[in-house]
Amino acid sequence: MKILDQTDDGASSTLSYAGLIERIEILRSTLRWSSRLERADIDKLLRQASSLRDEVMQMSHRERFVQAVAEPARADQSRGARRQALLERSFIFEGTFGDNPRLLEALEIAEKAAPTDLPVLVDGESGTGKELMAKVIHANGSRADKPYISVNCGAIPDNLLESELFGHRRGAFTGASADRKGKFESAHTGTIFLDEIGELPLAGQVKLLRVLESHEIQRVGSDEMIAVDTRIVAATNRNLRRLSEEGKFREDLFYRLSVIHVTLPPLRERRDEIPLLVAYFGDEAAGTLKRRPVRLTPRLRDFLLTYAYPGNIRELRNLMYRISCLAGDTADIDHLPVDMRPTPAGSGAQGGAAGSGGGGATVSNLLSLADAKRAASDEAEKAFLERGLHEVGGTVAELARRVDMNRSHLQMLLKKHGLHSKDFRRQGAQPGGRKGDNDEDDAEDLEAG
Repeated sequence: MKILDQTDDGASSTLSYAGLIERIEILRSTLRWSSRLERADIDKLLRQASSLRDEVMQMSHRERFVQAVAEPARADQSRGARRQALLERSFIFEGTFGDNPRLLEALEIAEKAAPTDLPVLVDGESGTGKELMAKVIHANGSRADKPYISVNCGAIPDNLLESELFGHRRGAFTGASADRKGKFESAHTGTIFLDEIGELPLAGQVKLLRVLESHEIQRVGSDEMIAVDTRIVAATNRNLRRLSEEGKFREDLFYRLSVIHVTLPPLRERRDEIPLLVAYFGDEAAGTLKRRPVRLTPRLRDFLLTYAYPGNIRELRNLMYRISCLAGDTADIDHLPVDMRPTPAGSGAQGGAAGSGGGGATVSNLLSLADAKRAASDEAEKAFLERGLHEVGGTVAELARRVDMNRSHLQMLLKKHGLHSKDFRRQGAQPGGRKGDNDEDDAEDLEAG
């Protein structure tokens, strides 16, 4: 393989592996006489060594980039195969794990974007790991050994925003007692991560757009323009396209930032990975607290597997730390925050629905309209089954015939909602039913119980 190397006159020449090895051998032979060299010569050799190191890193990143583009993930590949393919290409996961298809798609996009200097916009709900994705992009890029600077745009007061991002000169304003670098200068040659970019005020958006266009910044109180070479990764949990339509976010800045767009899935769409995350964060918390991993009761485990997690992975991690801290050897529902605990069964219509699933759709769990629809659907389904059982006097076989449903499936739905046919029996009543139906129902109730 060959790569492009910049010569002193700015022209591009081709550097092969053989040429690189030859230059390294020359450097090694020179270093044998390092004890006789002057300081200036040693500094020159160190600069050459650094240059060679950068060339090797560039070669590695370009190789991986070419391979990723040449062998895109096929739709028919299994989850494990797609993740294994990333591993074989020396992809750095930075702690992200799981094989959810949407997560793998985001990682594959990040792999292709990382070796470039294109701006990346990462969006997703709060707690889905947007900053971790920014670190993944930085770690897999050619700037991995350069600075990584993180900025929370929503936490900077408007009057200090320009100084925080671009720095200031001494005396620029009250309290500016010395020259100060801004975040962009600190991230020069590296990556700057702009978290909560949707919270940036319009005035700040204009200045950021100027930096993206000119690659220059100007400190507060100074007329000097300073060139900055910074890779930008931005993140938001808001819909920037909608904000731009409402005039709250500049449309030109949105398109500048979202050249590469990565969306992270919420945890409720990665439910198959919750057991893995519970175990991982449980072990992590145990290590931090210097104790053995806590055991979970079956009902607490059921709750953790079905809870809606409005705070996503961050909420699950904090929850496991809380449980590990408060519990002894075994943790139960009582170790959850009070407002999170499922309503006991039998405490009302909502309590029945919540209690039957070990932590189902209580109001505090409903995160979105889709969750609300699912909860309403469950309640309507339960009401339909109750009404049907009343009409047939608790005879499941007759109800199955009336609603044209497989009897075993109907029994599964009854079990899901905690309904027992015997609770709806009328003494000696089998309307429309056949002899023996209630006996079979009794046997099924006994088995389900």
